[in-house]
Amino acid sequence: MRELAGPLKWVCWGWAAAAAAVHLYFGGTGFPEPIQMRGFHLLVFTPLLFLLYPASKTRSPMHRPSVLDWIWAVAAGLPHAWVMWNWMAVADRMEYVDPFTTPMMVLGIVAIVTLLEATRRAVEPGLAWMVLGCLAYMQWGYLLPGVLNARPFTPAEIVESAWLVPTAGGIYGPLTGIVATTIAVFILFGSFMQGSGTGRLFSNLGAALAGRYTGGPAKVAVITSGLFGTMSGSSVSNVITTGAMTIPLMTRIGYKPAVAGGIESAASVGGALMPPVMGAAAFVMAEITNIPYGEILIAAAIGAVLYYFAILAAVHFEAKRAGMTAMAAKDIPAWREVLADVHLVLPIIVLVWLMTERWSGNFAAFCATVAMVFVAMLRKRSRMSLWQIVEALAQAGLTMAPLAVSIAGAGIVVSALTATGMVVAFGGIIKGLAGGNLALLLMLLALTVLVLGLGVPTTPSYIIAAAIGVPQVLELGASIGVDPLAAHLFTFYFAVIADATPPVAAAAFAAAAIAKASPTMTSVHATRFGIAGFTVGFAFIYDPSIMMRGSLLDIFMATAIQVGALTLITSAYAGYLMARTGPLLRIAMAAAGLVAAFGHMFNDTSRFLLAFGLLGTVAAWQMATARTARRIEGEKA
Repeated sequence: MRELAGPLKWVCWGWAAAAAAVHLYFGGTGFPEPIQMRGFHLLVFTPLLFLLYPASKTRSPMHRPSVLDWIWAVAAGLPHAWVMWNWMAVADRMEYVDPFTTPMMVLGIVAIVTLLEATRRAVEPGLAWMVLGCLAYMQWGYLLPGVLNARPFTPAEIVESAWLVPTAGGIYGPLTGIVATTIAVFILFGSFMQGSGTGRLFSNLGAALAGRYTGGPAKVAVITSGLFGTMSGSSVSNVITTGAMTIPLMTRIGYKPAVAGGIESAASVGGALMPPVMGAAAFVMAEITNIPYGEILIAAAIGAVLYYFAILAAVHFEAKRAGMTAMAAKDIPAWREVLADVHLVLPIIVLVWLMTERWSGNFAAFCATVAMVFVAMLRKRSRMSLWQIVEALAQAGLTMAPLAVSIAGAGIVVSALTATGMVVAFGGIIKGLAGGNLALLLMLLALTVLVLGLGVPTTPSYIIAAAIGVPQVLELGASIGVDPLAAHLFTFYFAVIADATPPVAAAAFAAAAIAKASPTMTSVHATRFGIAGFTVGFAFIYDPSIMMRGSLLDIFMATAIQVGALTLITSAYAGYLMARTGPLLRIAMAAAGLVAAFGHMFNDTSRFLLAFGLLGTVAAWQMATARTARRIEGEKA
């Protein structure tokens, strides 16, 4: 992003703040007609990106927009302004039946080209190329053989499907609708949380809870990143916010830079999995499945806790094996300091209560945001000035802008895949490779999502993979009762952890930059610390009790099996449980942990006994050995 200076900086900040304020107002009072709201959303955010992001990091001015940037900005606004002005005609037209006029064609091309360029600049070039590739497939797909063959499309049909078919997808489709409404207001809530000092509360709480223990800074990083994730839902921003503090502390007590970066990036990626404010993809999931967000929140809660439990366990065993110390006493805040901000938890309680009472997500987030402003006034240290409120609005707007174009781009991809029948064809390819085997299908779908994550952000990656793979999972999983929520949570988990897996891992690369470590090694360590993302993802399919379904015993068993399996796996990798473990024992523990986690062909009791039986045996043996060693040393003394 450019470092603007002078009046233009304040104009752009004011622009972002005003746009965010309008979204907040609509969140509480009701939104305009869908096509109006989607047009307004893209009108206020797409042009802004050309002023904030340079066309090239080496050749473009970094402190001001060029003349060409201003032309791009004006061009980016024209199609959306036209849609807002003619919203009734657009809403009433019969798609693919009413004439698609020459002015519509020109405006549609401008809308697509400016969206591609904004995505390339502000999001990921890979996503822009994917959108372009889907449009090219619509144009020339009829030349391809076999299952890749598509019917011929005219240029007018291609532009219309990408731009002006809001019921099916494209730029103004339902995906843009959910971003312009629910997700936008949740982003505002997260921004006001940060502006009020909730981030300080989370940071102090993490340090007070974990700082006194072995490997304290790493455990602080895990807890703090998880708490920060409830505000941002963005792995990269989470790394930048918390990693600047935690990574240097970890390296100072003995963690290797790549390991410290891996811990931070794995913990930050999990922020999108952590209720009550999960990543943007979770809200898209609610829209796609018609499942209330409150139900998704409840179903994902245990999985999120398990994810962070596994990171904490891995961090603990690593620290014990290396003989690391706790944080310095001067760096650990007193509980008095933590409790001074405890009132800031009230708006989060308001949000969760409204969601569980089935109020709409946007209204719940609106009420929680307003509550945050008033609750912050209770104490001087958290009270938000008018400038801080404007700053929170501006930061929310700056967060919304790249998300707006990335989701609109994903809408074009979904529209193209649907119109050409590629969703069915690609799904059929995966299903054919799986040969009717659900486990193999799930592995192929997970691999697809991880590959998409190489160049596509989490939310578009989830959207595309869900369109391709979820119907196949539901078909093959019908015999064991797999439902849409389980299938979508599986896809969602792998879309999220793709940000930490090599070879291209945005969160890990950001952490590597702070740690001054190898990006590849950092992402490798992030993957092993985030192992629970893989085990929990499959558990949604095979152990539905982990979504808080069934009896308390069923929920306990499903959770306990994962706890035991993850403890074995993390202990085996670190080479430490109660004491150091040898190579053969590490292999046995890792194998037992993997069987307990993924061995769904065995019954729950067998997996539970395997995990905890081996853990208990190894722990008892190591403690007995340590007692014997101490007794012998005492006798010698």
